[in-house]
Amino acid sequence: MKAIVFDRFGGPEVLHEADIEVPQPGPGQVRVRVKAAGLNALDGKIRSGMLESVFPTTPVVPGGELAGVVDALGEGVQDVQVGEEVLGWSDTGSYAEYALATIVAPKPAALDWRHAAALPVAGETAERVLNLLAVAAGETVLMHGAAGAVGTLAVQLATARGARVIGTAGPGNQDYLASLGATATVYGEDLVERVRALAPDGVDAVFDLAGKGALEDSITLRGGTDRIVTIADFRAQQLGITFSRGPAEASSDRLAALAQDAATGKIVTTVTAYPLDQAATAQQVSDAGHVRGKLVLTVG
Repeated sequence: MKAIVFDRFGGPEVLHEADIEVPQPGPGQVRVRVKAAGLNALDGKIRSGMLESVFPTTPVVPGGELAGVVDALGEGVQDVQVGEEVLGWSDTGSYAEYALATIVAPKPAALDWRHAAALPVAGETAERVLNLLAVAAGETVLMHGAAGAVGTLAVQLATARGARVIGTAGPGNQDYLASLGATATVYGEDLVERVRALAPDGVDAVFDLAGKGALEDSITLRGGTDRIVTIADFRAQQLGITFSRGPAEASSDRLAALAQDAATGKIVTTVTAYPLDQAATAQQVSDAGHVRGKLVLTVG
């Protein structure tokens, strides 16, 4: 099968197309003919070698999420059928024509492949952190870097809980955040003053999706490290802040519900798609940051 791989660490240029063996599903797994693969910032960090202590092995097929058609079942799989359209988390890397998965959910007919592939990682991450922060109705949540894939969903899920979201983003994404239901402001110098003007009674929780030096301002705004969670700033431990990584709470049932909300328009997703053979270009865009919504690779 055709796949995108890297066999050494480096920039996006180390990604290349290769013909590799079609994977065979083991117990509890399904094989999926991939139609779209979600691209995440983590993919670039693994490719660069930044996380070599955790992901030391090459060659690697990148990609942690997919949408496609089930074409083979492993031993013991009873709740998924061959021919079923699904979305979920890839066990073997999703930048490929075929991938294995253990946790999948049905894809609603009204949800296209690209938007389906945008949901598993971003949805699980957003819900996991909102739960860690115990976000509740009537509270104010500050989200740093809220215009990306996780932020797009986190803003909507938090407001659905009855919370108010103050979201930071660049000047070009202010209207975008407002359209999702957030109170938008730009990041950078004097952020503390801007947030205090928007929330004179303070912020109840902080969700850092940016990983670009916002933790100190968060501590100032919270008056301590309580109820601050980052998914992007590796200085968290030295500052006494929770770093959350997943997918600790990956759930087929919850993903199915999120997919249904996306199919009916209750949840909005924003997608920029590249064909599989332009994976290096897509990762270059991802590495540069400031992505609005989700980057997705289309397969076939």
